[in-house]
Amino acid sequence: MSDNSSIEWTDATWNPLRGCTKVSPGCKHCYAETFAERFRGVHGHPYEQGFDLRLVPEKLAEPLRWKTSRMVFVNSMSDLFHEKVPDEYVVAVAKVMGLANWHTFQVLTKRADRLRVLLSGKLRFAAKLQHVWWGVSVEDKKYGLPRIAQLRRTPARTRFLSIEPLLEDVGDLDLAGVAWVIVGGESGADARPVQRQWVRSIRDQCARQNVAFFFKQWGGVRKGKSGRELDNRTYDDTPAPRVAPYPNVSEYQRRLQEAQRLSEAFGPRVLLPIARSALGDRDLKKMPGSRAPA
Repeated sequence: MSDNSSIEWTDATWNPLRGCTKVSPGCKHCYAETFAERFRGVHGHPYEQGFDLRLVPEKLAEPLRWKTSRMVFVNSMSDLFHEKVPDEYVVAVAKVMGLANWHTFQVLTKRADRLRVLLSGKLRFAAKLQHVWWGVSVEDKKYGLPRIAQLRRTPARTRFLSIEPLLEDVGDLDLAGVAWVIVGGESGADARPVQRQWVRSIRDQCARQNVAFFFKQWGGVRKGKSGRELDNRTYDDTPAPRVAPYPNVSEYQRRLQEAQRLSEAFGPRVLLPIARSALGDRDLKKMPGSRAPA
């Protein structure tokens, strides 16, 4: 787990899963892939295998060892609902979140169809947990907006959207059942620009529909310089966290042991056999909001 996360809308990150594959234009300049591939082949480094998808079961019990309440972004370096991740492992991650109920967990995915299926089935026990928030990424109309409809069809108690990187005007949004919207532009050397009117439109729709609005960044090559002010102010609204008190010693030990058993059930870290990229740059170039790789 990484304390003091630099991600503006969370406190910490927890990665019991690492690596991913591309599924839409929002993935094209994936910060996680860029970071992980820098360390491919570095013996002993957590990203020795680069951005190849792998389970990290030894990380499962980690939130139980963090005794101060945090907002925790789950799998900042992966996607819990990747099609190659076994259902049983997704369930184990959710069980750990249930045990560590003094934290608030933020789960974000681009694979909204699998999110819907599992939250309506094997993860139904976790869907209604008030300290676990379930969200989908939205980058454009074609790929992003259908994810909102899928999220709305889940029984999740708290739903949120991460509209980042915002690649186009996403038009009118039906935010019924959505508690929180995060918006941000893309950052990095090849960042695709975001227009102010796109962000203003989402902000104003959130205000009309009584949804918390968080503006993360303008992005660009130098995101620190471009900042995160919109019309001369920052927007940092979030839903109010609803967490349980820290358990007494005996109950804490029971929960920690249960989380450790979940971890041990999966043995050492598992490298999953997947292609390096399920959707290559050649296919990404055909998508709206994409451009040829540099």
